[in-house]
Amino acid sequence: MFYDRCLYHFAKNTSINLLEHLQVHRISVWRKYSQSNSNRRRVVVTGVGLISPIGCSVQVAWQNLLNGYCGVKTLKDPKYDALPCKIAATIDENEIKLHDHFSKSELRSIAPATSYALLAAKEALQMAKWQPNNDESKDRTGVAVGMGMVDLASICETYEALQTNGYNRVSPHFVPKILTNMAAGQISIKYGFRGPNHCVSTACATGAHAIGDSLRFIRNSDADVMVCGGAEACVTPLSIAGFCRLRALATNYNDRPLNASRPFDRDRSGFVMGEGAGILVLEELEHAKGRNATILAEILGYGLSGDASHITSPSPEGKGAFLAMKNALNDAHISANDVSFLNAHATSTPIGDTIEANAIRQLFGEQTEKLHVSSTKGHHGHLLGAAGNLEAIFTILACNQAKIPPTLNLENVPENIKFINFVRSQPINWKCDENTKRIAIKNSFGFGGTNASICISEYKS
Repeated sequence: MFYDRCLYHFAKNTSINLLEHLQVHRISVWRKYSQSNSNRRRVVVTGVGLISPIGCSVQVAWQNLLNGYCGVKTLKDPKYDALPCKIAATIDENEIKLHDHFSKSELRSIAPATSYALLAAKEALQMAKWQPNNDESKDRTGVAVGMGMVDLASICETYEALQTNGYNRVSPHFVPKILTNMAAGQISIKYGFRGPNHCVSTACATGAHAIGDSLRFIRNSDADVMVCGGAEACVTPLSIAGFCRLRALATNYNDRPLNASRPFDRDRSGFVMGEGAGILVLEELEHAKGRNATILAEILGYGLSGDASHITSPSPEGKGAFLAMKNALNDAHISANDVSFLNAHATSTPIGDTIEANAIRQLFGEQTEKLHVSSTKGHHGHLLGAAGNLEAIFTILACNQAKIPPTLNLENVPENIKFINFVRSQPINWKCDENTKRIAIKNSFGFGGTNASICISEYKS
């Protein structure tokens, strides 16, 4: 302390800049000390559920992913005929019929994305075996589920009804139906969960932010259990047209939909829109152990950043992606050398994939050649607000089952990103010695320059 006071007085009398440097240094030391000595609540995953273009249950989707199944289809409605893109990764109506799960009145009052979220939440809660019936447990269980886009179909249909038939044809359910927090609200109401009720809407980073925010709710003791994730169902002529005008969608593969989504591939030309939902049950470790819950994985860290660059394009040097990953590692109190798998955001856009690859190299350095990297979007397209959470579920399963899924349609790696160790056409066994945890990073980036990275590991006591 004496040395610190002397240095302070010296800085005050000689240089304002030096004084500022001292203050910043002391804050940095305090932050590192407080983090390294904190007795944080550990957060684990005890249940997952999903509705996706490659399967409407966790088991089916995971097996389809490992088997190379692709859920991208031709859009057959004539309304898409005049648009440059005529493909999307949609939910198979033969696999999941909403009328089998919801009444007609319920379907009139909720958006399709909300219905997907409710079904995924049901699977996740059943897997976690968490459906409490006492007030204390309900008070300590929260919901954080977001959407990237509102229900555009309802907006278009309601506006047309208003213009054609007048005010009385506007449904009283219209406004609640298009609010992005309704999935979280409906899950909370259905199960009586009275903990934090939260909605994230950060474009394509929505699902990852929802998971990370839920991690912090549990760490901060705002809840013991969080039901979290994202949902999306906005494949419409208007959304397809809008993204086409941005030149963001793949338009060269209308006759070959299975080959359209090509993360990192030389011939990638844009992303393929997808729809669905992925829900996770996060739980404080001692709470999970106290009820003998099966633990699928552990959430170690969460990192956020902003590009501060452009509304739709990532920062060219990859600074935002780098910071999100670095912050996740710092939050997890691990180094880049501890990570052996990275599930990339990689949407199949020419610019974005390259920038992410460069950010990976910037962070991992020489470790990059040992780091396994894949993107599952070749299988299921880009689910926008439900992308990060769906892919986080696949990352959790990879940690749990020691299988790293492949990157579908990655046939030719461009010269400028050949330094990445891609998992290509087949899944690989994730080998670690018994004293080492399988640890992964999941990236998600969104319009507006918003970034999120989650650090996930297998659970070891």
